Amino acid sequence: MAQFRKKPVVIEAVRVTNADFNGDSFDGLPFSEYPKWIEDAVHDGTLYPKGEDRDYAIWYIKTLEGIMLATPGDWIIQGVEGELYPCKPDIFAATYEPA
Repeated sequence: MAQFRKKPVVIEAVRVTNADFNGDSFDGLPFSEYPKWIEDAVHDGTLYPKGEDRDYAIWYIKTLEGIMLATPGDWIIQGVEGELYPCKPDIFAATYEPA
């Protein structure tokens, strides 16, 4: 069987923090960083908080595969074509390293 290696690609990612969410605002920053692409995704509705959860921010992400969830500790990755998707910490650590 043929084998393939994933091409090295540099991505951008932010980590979802454990910020409290009261349905309208956050007590703390909801991400490890707040780059323009996250700001744009929140503004255009690609990324939005799960409003019915009041303990901490859980995020809905509109992905190419449908709506997915990102919880505190997860990473939100911006792919090579600007698409967003969540990634669990263990998968992120096994797949990515600082560039």
